[in-house]
Amino acid sequence: QVLLVESGGGSVQAGGSLNLSCTASRDPATNYCMGWFRQAPGKEREGVARVDRAGNIFYTDSVKGRFTISKDNAKNTLFLQMNSLKPEDTAMYYCAAGRRGYMQCPRADDGYVHWGQGRQVTVSS
Repeated sequence: QVLLVESGGGSVQAGGSLNLSCTASRDPATNYCMGWFRQAPGKEREGVARVDRAGNIFYTDSVKGRFTISKDNAKNTLFLQMNSLKPEDTAMYYCAAGRRGYMQCPRADDGYVHWGQGRQVTVSS
């Protein structure tokens, strides 16, 4: 099964930028819908952005215009570029992959089978 390893994230002041990467191994990323989720302390995990196997992209409303998800299939890597960061973006961010071979990209986290270890993103005001 696919293994997801994340990198990036960190701390930044409000208005700054950070990026996250998620590299898939053991199985090509083209076999999976992939997405980014986040979970802040005391809150439920929420979807941030996802890209299906056809390349269709979806964002949660709170990040539209600020975050950009992209996928480099040749490098088996999923990216999340985060601009104009706000304190409310502070959370642990997780990369996720859906069920192998499925075309659709679920909105809810229970549609994802494989998860990265998580990277902390902290935005100070």
